[in-house]
Amino acid sequence: MGREPQIRSISVSSATFAANRARGAVCFDVRRVDGVTRRGSLHESGSLRVRFPSPEGEGLSAVLVNTAGGIAGGDRFDIDVTVAEGAQLTLTTAAAEKVYRAQDETSELNIALKAAGGAHLAWLPQETILFDRARMSRRFDIDLADGASLLLCEIVVFGRAAMGETMRHGSFVDRWRVKRGGKLVFAETVRLDGDVGDKLVRAVIAKGGTAISTLLIVPGDESLIARLRETPASIGCEIGLSAWNGFAMARFCAQDAARLRADMQAVLARATSAPLPRLWLH
Repeated sequence: MGREPQIRSISVSSATFAANRARGAVCFDVRRVDGVTRRGSLHESGSLRVRFPSPEGEGLSAVLVNTAGGIAGGDRFDIDVTVAEGAQLTLTTAAAEKVYRAQDETSELNIALKAAGGAHLAWLPQETILFDRARMSRRFDIDLADGASLLLCEIVVFGRAAMGETMRHGSFVDRWRVKRGGKLVFAETVRLDGDVGDKLVRAVIAKGGTAISTLLIVPGDESLIARLRETPASIGCEIGLSAWNGFAMARFCAQDAARLRADMQAVLARATSAPLPRLWLH
C-alpha cells in the first residue's frame, strides 16, 4: 500500500503532460484573381496561425506563427497549402522554430504542399533549432502539377552555438516525398538519433558541422547548377550541387547557423530574382 501514492502521482503526471501537448493545424489555398494572387479558403486550429502581409506585385506572402512559443515532445502540427493555377505564394515563419528537450514522446510536423500548373510556391521558413534531447519527426509531402515551380529551403541547426549549447542526444527524422505530374521524382529520409553530437562529428555526416540545409528547385537543370556555382568566393559552407529528374538541389553544411544563413542568401540570390521574405533580412 505504501507504493500507491507514487503510482497515483506518476499517473497524474503523465495525464497532465499529455493534456499540455500543443496541437495546431493550418489549411489554406491561394488563387489567381484578376491577375494577382489572393487568399482562398482558410482553416486554423490550435496554436498554429497564418498571416498575410500586404500583397507584393502579382504574388502573395504568408507567415506561419506558432503561438505555443516552440515545439515540445508530444506536440503535433499539420500544415496543408494549395497554390491554384497561375498563383504565386511565398511562405515563411515569423521566427526560428525551437524544438525543446523531450522526455519520451516525439514531436510531429506534417507538411503537405500542392501546386497546380503554372503556379509557383516558395517555401522559405526560418531555421529549425533542435535543443539537446529534442525528438522530432518531420514529413514533407509535395505534389506538383506539370508546369508548376517550387523553391524550397529548409535549415536545421543542432543546438545554439552562440549560447554555448550543443545537441548531444536526441532524435531527428526528416522524410521528403516529391511528386511531379503524379509521379514520384524524389524520395529521401534522413534519420539521426541516439548520440547525435558524436555522429555529426563524423566526416561522412557533417564533419563537425552544427547546421545543415537543403535547397530544392523545380524545375532545375545543369544550367542552373552552373549559375549557382558562380556564387561569391566568400562562401564558407560546404556546398554540394546536383541536378536530375528535372530539379536541382543544393546541400549545405556549416559550423554555425549564421554562416549557413548568409551563404544560403547568396545562393538564393543566384537561384531566383524574387526577393527573400522581409523577415529573413532582420
